[in-house]
Amino acid sequence: MGDRNSRGPRSVDGGADALRPLLRDGRVLAHEQARDDRPIVLYGLSAGGMLTYHVAAKAARGTLRGIVGMTFLDQRDQQVRDETSHDKLTARAGVPLMGVIAKTPAASAKYPMSLASKMSALANNPDAMKVLMKDPTSAANRVSVRFLDSYATYAPAVEPPEFDACPILLTQPAEDRWTPHHLSVPVLSRITKVPVDTVMLENAGHYPLEEPGLKQMEDAIADFVTRNTA
Repeated sequence: MGDRNSRGPRSVDGGADALRPLLRDGRVLAHEQARDDRPIVLYGLSAGGMLTYHVAAKAARGTLRGIVGMTFLDQRDQQVRDETSHDKLTARAGVPLMGVIAKTPAASAKYPMSLASKMSALANNPDAMKVLMKDPTSAANRVSVRFLDSYATYAPAVEPPEFDACPILLTQPAEDRWTPHHLSVPVLSRITKVPVDTVMLENAGHYPLEEPGLKQMEDAIADFVTRNTA
């Protein structure tokens, strides 16, 4: 959530599943503002980028100074769904099936993320992938059918052409094998009411562990935060 002992702008990490309902209805943002008057910039790792958009779309005007994401995916778009799902059968048949199951008592059943999505493309570094594929908070995670259905079908409170909450920065890994740049275009290309910046991270995979991309990401985010919170 940010360091209360430093006086720089705060960032709120949009990646934690447990925070999703709280972030969507604004309680976390309200809590942060009540305890600390520093400006808020949201950051979303991986699919958390679109979560920052959803939060910003529902936030009270003036709450946020900016959002930063690694990708902005609208899973309602069939191409996005096809390219980010584990396989095309999952994208075309599995997602509708999840929607049916989500309306039954089996909605809370857990499903492996490694079968739902391309967890094998989380990182381009083989050693990092060995760790991530065994990590129950990452590629080895299991989530409810209800969650998967909501992820695939969620409609934002404000569609991109009307989004005017705050500036946006996309830090796009150039060698991302899971969510390449063209999958964020359907969202970001339609946003015209606020500035949208894109920085390509050279040599970096989906999790940008590689240089110079990692340093480029750090510099781009620092510059974005400075410009929008001054």
